[in-house]
Amino acid sequence: MTLPHQSHPPHLPEGKLPEDRRHMIRRRWITAVIIVLLVGIPAGYLAVSAGQSRDSGRDKELESSAVGLQTNPPSWMKRRVFEAPVPWGAWDVAYYETSNWKTSRLYVQFTTDAYGLDFFLFNAGTSRSELTPGRITIGDRDAEIVGWTFHEGTTWSGTTVTREEPRPTTDITVDLTDPAFPRVYAVSTISP
Repeated sequence: MTLPHQSHPPHLPEGKLPEDRRHMIRRRWITAVIIVLLVGIPAGYLAVSAGQSRDSGRDKELESSAVGLQTNPPSWMKRRVFEAPVPWGAWDVAYYETSNWKTSRLYVQFTTDAYGLDFFLFNAGTSRSELTPGRITIGDRDAEIVGWTFHEGTTWSGTTVTREEPRPTTDITVDLTDPAFPRVYAVSTISP
């Protein structure tokens, strides 16, 4: 009778002991955690990103379907694009945006204090000295779109800020009846 040939234990480098069960389980757990992290983090990121994108689309849909002034400040991006720097601390802020293939307009109104008016004018590229007393720079068509009326007997001052294209042109009309709390009306127009 012949006995089967027994294999020799695997050759281990000097000083290394075979891996015991505890180390093997630990190594497998670490490998599993790494795989879960490598797959789970990107998958979680994609899920969160998809949710934010969907919510953003809904917000934009609501905003684009709005008719007339919205009673909140325009986003920082709109302020930068249309160069309409609503000052911090302004109240009764409202805006409306229109866009078509030819022009885009941002209508903004707010009440502020004297410092806020100076801030707005400076950052819009003009100053109080450029405001012409009695001048209403916003046309009837633009005023009608958002429901603005510029009544007689009000202390109006206005100016137009013309910038090099493609930057916007801004018509600014200010109600200075109460100079401590001026009411600003601005229409910023971009023609790409």
